[in-house]
Amino acid sequence: MNDRDCDLPTQSSSPASAVFTLPIDGYPRSETDEIPVPTTGSAKIVSRAELITLRRLYKDANKTFVFTNGCFDLMHRGHAEYLCRAREIGDCLVVGLNDDAGVHALKGAGRPLLPQEDRAVLLAALECVSHVCIFPEQSVESLVADLLPDVLVKGGDYTHAEIVGRALVEENGGRVQALPLWRGLSSSELVRRIRALPDE
Repeated sequence: MNDRDCDLPTQSSSPASAVFTLPIDGYPRSETDEIPVPTTGSAKIVSRAELITLRRLYKDANKTFVFTNGCFDLMHRGHAEYLCRAREIGDCLVVGLNDDAGVHALKGAGRPLLPQEDRAVLLAALECVSHVCIFPEQSVESLVADLLPDVLVKGGDYTHAEIVGRALVEENGGRVQALPLWRGLSSSELVRRIRALPDE
C-alpha cells in the first residue's frame, strides 16, 4: 500500500460507501462531517469502547487494522523502528498499552519507570501510531478478542506459537506476524545501564 494515511474514506473518496461517523463522545456526529480520526497528540488515546467502535468502522471501510501491544516503559529506537514497520503492514496501527499494574506484574520491582499516562502520550506522539488504548489485564488476550485485528504483530523475541491471541486471530481469518527486533536495545538493558552509572 502506498497510502499510509489512517483516514477512513468519506463519501467523496469512496462513492460506494456512506459517510462514517463515530457515536462516541468527542467526535462529530453529523452525517456531513468527515471521518474524525485524530492524527496527533493525546486525541489518539482512546477507551476500549471507543476502540471497538473504531475497529468496526475500519472493517466496514475495508481498511487493514494492525494491532500490537506492550509495556513501552522506556521508549528507545528499537520501539520506533518496530512500530514504523508494523504500520507499513496495514492502514492503521493500534497499540494496546499495559497499565501500571500490568507492567509491575510483568517487569517486577521498580517498574514501570513512567506512569501509563506518560507512556500513552509518548506513543501517541509517533506519526506511525494511529490509536493507543490502555488495558488493565495482565494478558492482552481479551482485548484481542474484542478487536479481532486483521494483523496481530509482535516483536521477534516471541515465537509464532507464543504470541498471545494468535489462535483467536487466525481462527477469524486474520494473520499473525513477528517482526525482527532492533539488536542490542531493550528497556530492561537501558535500566540496567542507567543504574550502573556512578553517582555524581
